[in-house]
Amino acid sequence: MLNLGDICKNMDSKRKPVTKSDRNSGKYPYYGASGIVDYVDGYIFDDNYLLVSEDGSNLLARSTPIAFSISGKTWVNNHAHILQFENPETQKFVEHYLNSIDLKQYITGSAQPKLNQDNLNKIKIPLPPLEAQKELVEEMEKEEKIIASNRTLIEVMEKKISAVLSEIWLK
Repeated sequence: MLNLGDICKNMDSKRKPVTKSDRNSGKYPYYGASGIVDYVDGYIFDDNYLLVSEDGSNLLARSTPIAFSISGKTWVNNHAHILQFENPETQKFVEHYLNSIDLKQYITGSAQPKLNQDNLNKIKIPLPPLEAQKELVEEMEKEEKIIASNRTLIEVMEKKISAVLSEIWLK
């Protein structure tokens, strides 16, 4: 078990929030705590990173992933922690791990939940050897594809059922 802060480089000091009124529209993703919130005409990061929600109700509700990978030219505001790893396998492993565990013990604030940098760095990560990380990530991604396919199938079937019911009610 290692502290998260010991296996990655925290890039939070390079974040630059820009208010909506001061943003110029462009082609580069502007990330917040839960994903892309806008597209802007400049970027401050150009590499592979793991973003982790810093604040917001989603830290507890978990309606969207609180950790997600990004790459390329991007801008990140001050609502997401920015972590850089030496290798992509560890980044993906940590992403999956953070999205699967309960983080309540690391979250502060009652009105506005917050995962500060100090607590983020203290999250214990079970870090197996690199080859095992790779195998685990491959298996998790296979299962995620199956889940996504099943969700799509459910949506299709729900639409079909609604169409049949509508036809029945119109008769």
